Amino acid sequence: MNYRKLGRTGLRISRFVLGTMQMGWIVNEEDSFKLLDAALEAGITTLDTADVYSKWGEGSYAGKSEEIIGRWFNDRGNRDDLVLATKVRGEMSEKPNDAGLSRTHILSSADRSLNRLQTEWIDLYQSHSFDSDVPQEETLRAYTKLVEDGVVNYIGASNFAAAELVESFWVSDKYGLARYESLQPPYSLARRRDYEKHLEPVIKKHDLGVINYSPLGGGFLTGRYTKDSTPDSKRAQTITTRYAKERNFRIVESLKEIAEAHHATVPQIALAWVLARETVTAPIIGVNSIDQLNQNLRAFEITLSTDDFDRLNTVSDWEEMDFMAR
Repeated sequence: MNYRKLGRTGLRISRFVLGTMQMGWIVNEEDSFKLLDAALEAGITTLDTADVYSKWGEGSYAGKSEEIIGRWFNDRGNRDDLVLATKVRGEMSEKPNDAGLSRTHILSSADRSLNRLQTEWIDLYQSHSFDSDVPQEETLRAYTKLVEDGVVNYIGASNFAAAELVESFWVSDKYGLARYESLQPPYSLARRRDYEKHLEPVIKKHDLGVINYSPLGGGFLTGRYTKDSTPDSKRAQTITTRYAKERNFRIVESLKEIAEAHHATVPQIALAWVLARETVTAPIIGVNSIDQLNQNLRAFEITLSTDDFDRLNTVSDWEEMDFMAR
């Protein structure tokens, strides 16, 4: 496993980040422990979760993913070995102030996340998405208190637009507040335009770390989706609606042919492409089994050729379509 510095900070994170959204929903606690053990043994030292995970699962609730991780920390006694990232913003209950990025909700949510995670600190505390109802100064002042209190080391943003990020940097600079040091956007061969056109210039200028989610397009870039059939999974309909387009099927066909030439799998090639992107610090992989984890890890062993990159960049190109739409 390789490790990289997160943006301009001194924090080093593993080249893959283990996403835990499925824990307590698709993956039960016993299997989650096994998956966490296997990931750490493979050198994945960075975990990403959120206070709202896995609220939507049948028989689950907000905070369950954090609770599982907390019990694993406590059982294994390995908190010092991990970089822990969690998020705040989602609706945790029907109470009017139990959502958003207000000072009230951030400070309360941080305490609850620390309790669920059975830890004294959070390495990376992230805004799950932008909150237009709260001034960024209020949000960043709340984060600054957490940093000064020593319970949060760094803060990051997730699902922010470029303009929202730039405004946050201006507020942090003006008032001397903690600054977002990382961004968590969706990014894959099937979803390039928003990241490369709008976010990447901001990332480069402000030296942001990037831990992108959905590097496999929510599973679409595994090759399991076809024009005639979809996998039997809880997320299949959502993924089909979002990604089942002619262009994306052409991307998958190219991935299959390149994978065959490398004696690899389709997702391994898709991940190898993301790993090679200059501004990506570490993609988040959300796996449901140790076998999936081991398969994804093999992406590190693949060296794509210039021809491979050219083919994938061409079939997934957005710039020509963008130009033609003007």
